[in-house]
Amino acid sequence: MFATKFVVVVRDDLAVWQKLNVTAFLSTGIASAAPGIIGENYRDAAGNSYHPMSVQPIIVLGADEALLKKIHARSLQRGVRTSLYVEEMFSTGHDAANREVFGKYTPEEASVVGLALHADRKTADRITKGARMHP
Repeated sequence: MFATKFVVVVRDDLAVWQKLNVTAFLSTGIASAAPGIIGENYRDAAGNSYHPMSVQPIIVLGADEALLKKIHARSLQRGVRTSLYVEEMFSTGHDAANREVFGKYTPEEASVVGLALHADRKTADRITKGARMHP
């Protein structure tokens, strides 16, 4: 059992490709910011080396737009830094454009489609309360 949780919450009305894309992007944000979350390289029986992955499970939850907004607000209230993906980022083609469109919205205005966090279990559970395991 881990003392922390690595959680991704995606808006449940997105297309499947969008859910997968958002989950992948948000996970890289947590991986880059959480020391120790990435383990050692993998090696198969033939000696081939593969990239390391998260040392703990990544919980993927779904939520509607209103609940995702609440989860975002809870994370800000508790001072838990997150990875955040807003709907307008789907229309951009690269990182600089993503950051530019992201910076146009306040937390109250943002159309959040996904959020990821890594926090102690109780805090993560309180922040994501109401979200359900993604089907």
